[in-house]
Amino acid sequence: MQKIAAILDGLRFSESTLHYSIWIAKHQHAHLTGVFADDLTYNSFNLYQLLKAGTDQATIRQLEEADHEKREAAAGRFEAACQAAGIAYSIHRNKNVSLLSALEESIYADLLIVDAQETFVHDGATPPTRFIRDLLTDVQCPVLIVPAQVLTPAVFGDIRNIVLLYDGEPSSVYAIKMYNYLLPSWQTLPTTVLSVNPEGNILENKHLIKDFIRRHFPKAVYKVMEGEPEEEIVSYMLGQQEGTVIVLGAYRRGAISRWFRESMADVLMQNLSFPLFIAHNK
Repeated sequence: MQKIAAILDGLRFSESTLHYSIWIAKHQHAHLTGVFADDLTYNSFNLYQLLKAGTDQATIRQLEEADHEKREAAAGRFEAACQAAGIAYSIHRNKNVSLLSALEESIYADLLIVDAQETFVHDGATPPTRFIRDLLTDVQCPVLIVPAQVLTPAVFGDIRNIVLLYDGEPSSVYAIKMYNYLLPSWQTLPTTVLSVNPEGNILENKHLIKDFIRRHFPKAVYKVMEGEPEEEIVSYMLGQQEGTVIVLGAYRRGAISRWFRESMADVLMQNLSFPLFIAHNK
Protein backbone atom coordinates (compact mmCIF):
# COMPACT_ATOMS: atom_id res chain seq x y z
CA MET A 1 0.00 0.00 0.00
CA GLN A 2 1.36 3.38 -1.03
CA LYS A 3 1.44 6.32 1.35
CA ILE A 4 0.14 9.64 0.07
CA ALA A 5 0.64 12.78 2.16
CA ALA A 6 -1.76 15.69 1.65
CA ILE A 7 -0.31 19.01 2.86
CA LEU A 8 -3.16 21.05 4.34
CA ASP A 9 -3.49 24.46 5.98
CA GLY A 10 -6.09 24.28 8.71
CA LEU A 11 -6.66 28.04 8.52
CA ARG A 12 -7.08 28.18 4.73
CA PHE A 13 -8.34 24.72 3.93
CA SER A 14 -7.83 23.62 0.33
CA GLU A 15 -10.84 21.85 -1.17
CA SER A 16 -8.68 21.04 -4.18
CA THR A 17 -6.06 19.17 -2.15
CA LEU A 18 -8.77 17.29 -0.26
CA HIS A 19 -10.66 16.16 -3.34
CA TYR A 20 -7.65 15.16 -5.44
CA SER A 21 -6.05 13.35 -2.50
CA ILE A 22 -9.12 11.28 -1.73
CA TRP A 23 -9.83 10.54 -5.39
CA ILE A 24 -6.27 9.32 -6.00
CA ALA A 25 -6.02 7.37 -2.73
CA LYS A 26 -9.29 5.61 -3.52
CA HIS A 27 -8.25 4.63 -7.04
CA GLN A 28 -4.75 3.59 -5.94
CA HIS A 29 -5.95 1.79 -2.78
CA ALA A 30 -3.41 3.94 -0.95
CA HIS A 31 -3.14 5.17 2.63
CA LEU A 32 -3.79 8.90 2.87
CA THR A 33 -2.16 11.03 5.56
CA GLY A 34 -3.52 14.50 6.18
CA VAL A 35 -0.56 16.64 7.23
CA PHE A 36 -1.74 19.71 9.13
CA ALA A 37 1.22 21.99 9.75
CA ASP A 38 -0.08 23.85 12.82
CA ASP A 39 2.90 26.20 12.76
CA LEU A 40 2.89 28.17 16.03
CA THR A 41 4.37 31.20 14.25
CA TYR A 42 1.50 31.32 11.72
CA ASN A 43 -1.90 32.88 12.38
CA SER A 44 -4.78 34.06 10.22
CA PHE A 45 -4.08 37.58 11.46
CA ASN A 46 -1.04 39.86 11.47
CA LEU A 47 0.10 39.80 15.08
CA TYR A 48 2.66 42.55 14.54
CA GLN A 49 0.04 44.92 13.13
CA LEU A 50 -2.35 44.18 16.02
CA LEU A 51 0.31 44.86 18.63
CA LYS A 52 1.38 48.01 16.81
CA ALA A 53 -2.22 49.20 16.84
CA GLY A 54 -2.41 48.60 20.59
CA THR A 55 -4.85 45.67 20.47
CA ASP A 56 -5.41 44.27 23.96
CA GLN A 57 -4.30 40.78 24.97
CA ALA A 58 -7.86 39.56 25.51
CA THR A 59 -8.75 40.30 21.88
CA ILE A 60 -5.58 38.58 20.65
CA ARG A 61 -6.42 35.51 22.76
CA GLN A 62 -9.88 35.42 21.19
CA LEU A 63 -8.35 35.51 17.71
CA GLU A 64 -5.93 32.73 18.65
CA GLU A 65 -8.80 30.62 19.98
CA ALA A 66 -10.74 31.19 16.75
CA ASP A 67 -7.71 29.96 14.80
CA HIS A 68 -7.51 26.89 17.03
CA GLU A 69 -11.16 26.11 16.34
CA LYS A 70 -10.61 26.52 12.58
CA ARG A 71 -7.73 24.04 12.69
CA GLU A 72 -9.75 21.53 14.67
CA ALA A 73 -12.66 21.85 12.25
CA ALA A 74 -10.35 21.36 9.26
CA ALA A 75 -8.90 18.16 10.69
CA GLY A 76 -12.43 16.93 11.40
CA ARG A 77 -13.48 17.75 7.86
CA PHE A 78 -10.57 15.75 6.45
CA GLU A 79 -11.39 12.78 8.68
CA ALA A 80 -15.07 12.81 7.76
CA ALA A 81 -14.26 12.94 4.04
CA CYS A 82 -11.87 9.98 4.32
CA GLN A 83 -14.43 7.95 6.25
CA ALA A 84 -17.14 8.74 3.70
CA ALA A 85 -14.80 7.61 0.90
CA GLY A 86 -13.92 4.40 2.75
CA ILE A 87 -10.14 4.87 2.49
CA ALA A 88 -7.35 4.16 4.97
CA TYR A 89 -6.16 7.40 6.53
CA SER A 90 -4.26 9.06 9.36
CA ILE A 91 -3.79 12.63 10.56
CA HIS A 92 -0.50 14.27 11.51
CA ARG A 93 -0.66 17.50 13.51
CA ASN A 94 2.79 19.11 13.44
CA LYS A 95 3.81 22.19 15.43
CA ASN A 96 6.97 22.70 13.41
CA VAL A 97 7.52 25.41 10.80
CA SER A 98 5.23 24.57 7.87
CA LEU A 99 7.94 24.07 5.26
CA LEU A 100 10.11 21.93 7.53
CA SER A 101 7.09 19.83 8.43
CA ALA A 102 6.22 19.18 4.78
CA LEU A 103 9.82 18.34 3.87
CA GLU A 104 10.11 15.90 6.76
CA GLU A 105 6.87 14.18 5.75
CA SER A 106 8.17 13.86 2.18
CA ILE A 107 11.00 11.62 3.37
CA TYR A 108 8.46 9.02 4.48
CA ALA A 109 5.85 9.38 1.73
CA ASP A 110 5.54 8.00 -1.78
CA LEU A 111 3.70 11.07 -3.07
CA LEU A 112 2.96 14.56 -1.74
CA ILE A 113 -0.16 16.47 -2.81
CA VAL A 114 -0.40 20.23 -2.28
CA ASP A 115 -2.39 23.19 -3.59
CA ALA A 116 -0.53 25.44 -6.05
CA GLN A 117 -1.59 28.50 -4.02
CA GLU A 118 -0.50 27.17 -0.63
CA THR A 119 1.43 29.79 1.34
CA PHE A 120 1.14 29.15 5.11
CA VAL A 121 1.13 32.89 5.65
CA HIS A 122 -1.89 35.10 6.32
CA ASP A 123 -1.43 36.95 3.01
CA GLY A 124 -2.31 35.21 -0.25
CA ALA A 125 -0.03 34.92 -3.27
CA THR A 126 -0.21 33.86 -6.90
CA PRO A 127 1.54 30.65 -8.05
CA PRO A 128 4.28 29.77 -7.71
CA THR A 129 4.23 30.85 -4.07
CA ARG A 130 7.38 31.06 -1.96
CA PHE A 131 6.23 27.98 -0.03
CA ILE A 132 5.79 25.91 -3.21
CA ARG A 133 9.14 27.05 -4.64
CA ASP A 134 11.00 26.11 -1.46
CA LEU A 135 9.12 22.83 -1.13
CA LEU A 136 9.90 21.73 -4.68
CA THR A 137 13.57 22.60 -4.31
CA ASP A 138 14.20 20.20 -1.40
CA VAL A 139 11.30 17.73 -1.41
CA GLN A 140 12.29 14.06 -1.06
CA CYS A 141 9.48 12.42 -3.06
CA PRO A 142 7.37 13.20 -6.14
CA VAL A 143 4.79 15.97 -5.75
CA LEU A 144 1.39 16.52 -7.33
CA ILE A 145 0.68 20.26 -7.47
CA VAL A 146 -3.08 20.68 -7.84
CA PRO A 147 -4.89 23.78 -9.11
CA ALA A 148 -6.70 25.89 -6.56
CA GLN A 149 -9.93 26.19 -8.52
CA VAL A 150 -12.83 24.33 -7.00
CA LEU A 151 -14.54 22.46 -9.82
CA THR A 152 -17.97 20.86 -9.71
CA PRO A 153 -18.13 17.49 -7.91
CA ALA A 154 -18.75 15.72 -11.24
CA VAL A 155 -15.49 17.05 -12.68
CA PHE A 156 -13.24 17.30 -9.63
CA GLY A 157 -10.48 14.73 -9.69
CA ASP A 158 -11.71 13.23 -12.96
CA ILE A 159 -8.33 12.71 -14.63
CA ARG A 160 -8.85 12.01 -18.31
CA ASN A 161 -5.62 12.81 -20.13
CA ILE A 162 -1.84 12.72 -19.46
CA VAL A 163 0.95 14.78 -21.06
CA LEU A 164 4.52 13.56 -20.43
CA LEU A 165 7.10 16.29 -20.96
CA TYR A 166 10.32 14.89 -22.45
CA ASP A 167 13.45 16.87 -23.31
CA GLY A 168 16.04 14.11 -23.72
CA GLU A 169 17.47 14.67 -20.23
CA PRO A 170 17.60 11.89 -17.58
CA SER A 171 15.45 13.99 -15.24
CA SER A 172 12.48 13.96 -17.61
CA VAL A 173 12.72 10.16 -17.99
CA TYR A 174 12.98 9.80 -14.22
CA ALA A 175 9.75 11.78 -13.75
CA ILE A 176 7.97 9.54 -16.27
CA LYS A 177 9.26 6.46 -14.43
CA MET A 178 8.03 7.71 -11.06
CA TYR A 179 4.65 8.60 -12.51
CA ASN A 180 4.39 5.11 -14.00
CA TYR A 181 5.36 3.42 -10.74
CA LEU A 182 3.15 5.50 -8.44
CA LEU A 183 0.00 5.87 -10.55
CA PRO A 184 -0.39 2.62 -12.47
CA SER A 185 -4.17 3.01 -12.68
CA TRP A 186 -3.60 5.96 -15.04
CA GLN A 187 -1.54 3.96 -17.56
CA THR A 188 -4.57 3.29 -19.75
CA LEU A 189 -5.52 6.97 -20.03
CA PRO A 190 -4.85 8.82 -23.30
CA THR A 191 -1.17 9.78 -23.09
CA THR A 192 0.93 12.20 -25.14
CA VAL A 193 4.71 12.46 -25.03
CA LEU A 194 5.39 16.16 -25.68
CA SER A 195 8.86 17.31 -26.70
CA VAL A 196 10.02 20.78 -27.76
CA ASN A 197 13.45 21.32 -29.28
CA PRO A 198 14.82 24.84 -30.01
CA GLU A 199 17.15 23.37 -32.63
CA GLY A 200 14.55 21.67 -34.76
CA ASN A 201 11.69 19.23 -34.93
CA ILE A 202 13.81 16.45 -33.40
CA LEU A 203 13.00 13.86 -30.73
CA GLU A 204 16.12 13.31 -28.61
CA ASN A 205 17.26 9.67 -28.31
CA LYS A 206 14.27 8.71 -30.39
CA HIS A 207 14.74 4.94 -30.41
CA LEU A 208 15.50 4.68 -26.68
CA ILE A 209 12.59 6.78 -25.46
CA LYS A 210 10.12 5.12 -27.82
CA ASP A 211 11.32 1.70 -26.70
CA PHE A 212 10.83 2.69 -23.05
CA ILE A 213 7.44 4.34 -23.56
CA ARG A 214 6.17 1.35 -25.53
CA ARG A 215 6.70 -0.93 -22.52
CA HIS A 216 4.63 1.22 -20.17
CA PHE A 217 2.28 3.30 -22.33
CA PRO A 218 1.70 1.24 -25.49
CA LYS A 219 -1.01 3.59 -26.78
CA ALA A 220 0.96 6.80 -26.23
CA VAL A 221 1.26 9.28 -29.09
CA TYR A 222 4.09 11.75 -29.74
CA LYS A 223 4.01 15.49 -30.32
CA VAL A 224 7.36 17.01 -31.30
CA MET A 225 7.61 20.77 -31.77
CA GLU A 226 10.27 23.30 -32.69
CA GLY A 227 10.76 26.48 -30.68
CA GLU A 228 11.26 27.69 -27.14
CA PRO A 229 9.93 25.09 -24.67
CA GLU A 230 8.42 27.64 -22.25
CA GLU A 231 6.37 29.22 -25.05
CA GLU A 232 5.43 26.14 -27.07
CA ILE A 233 4.44 23.95 -24.12
CA VAL A 234 2.17 26.63 -22.64
CA SER A 235 0.61 27.26 -26.07
CA TYR A 236 0.00 23.54 -26.58
CA MET A 237 -1.45 23.01 -23.11
CA LEU A 238 -3.88 25.92 -23.44
CA GLY A 239 -5.65 23.81 -26.05
CA GLN A 240 -6.01 20.77 -23.80
CA GLN A 241 -9.14 19.68 -21.99
CA GLU A 242 -9.83 19.89 -18.27
CA GLY A 243 -8.68 16.81 -16.41
CA THR A 244 -5.21 16.80 -18.00
CA VAL A 245 -2.16 16.08 -15.81
CA ILE A 246 1.33 17.25 -16.84
CA VAL A 247 4.33 15.10 -15.85
CA LEU A 248 7.74 16.78 -15.66
CA GLY A 249 11.09 16.65 -13.91
CA ALA A 250 14.09 18.90 -13.32
CA TYR A 251 12.82 21.40 -10.80
CA ARG A 252 16.05 21.51 -8.80
CA ARG A 253 18.33 24.28 -10.05
CA GLY A 254 20.93 26.53 -8.48
CA ALA A 255 19.80 29.89 -7.14
CA ILE A 256 21.92 31.85 -9.64
CA SER A 257 20.47 29.85 -12.52
CA ARG A 258 16.91 30.67 -11.38
CA TRP A 259 17.72 34.38 -11.57
CA PHE A 260 18.20 34.13 -15.31
CA ARG A 261 15.67 31.47 -16.27
CA GLU A 262 12.59 30.24 -14.47
CA SER A 263 11.87 26.58 -13.89
CA MET A 264 9.46 25.03 -16.35
CA ALA A 265 7.24 24.19 -13.37
CA ASP A 266 7.13 27.89 -12.43
CA VAL A 267 6.11 28.85 -15.96
CA LEU A 268 3.35 26.23 -16.03
CA MET A 269 1.97 27.28 -12.63
CA GLN A 270 1.92 30.93 -13.72
CA ASN A 271 0.09 30.29 -16.97
CA LEU A 272 -1.98 27.12 -16.57
CA SER A 273 -4.38 25.47 -14.12
CA PHE A 274 -3.58 21.79 -14.69
CA PRO A 275 -2.29 19.39 -12.04
CA LEU A 276 1.50 18.99 -12.26
CA PHE A 277 3.23 15.72 -11.33
CA ILE A 278 6.82 16.74 -10.54
CA ALA A 279 9.70 14.42 -9.71
CA HIS A 280 13.42 15.15 -9.86
CA ASN A 281 16.34 12.83 -9.24
CA LYS A 282 18.91 14.14 -6.79
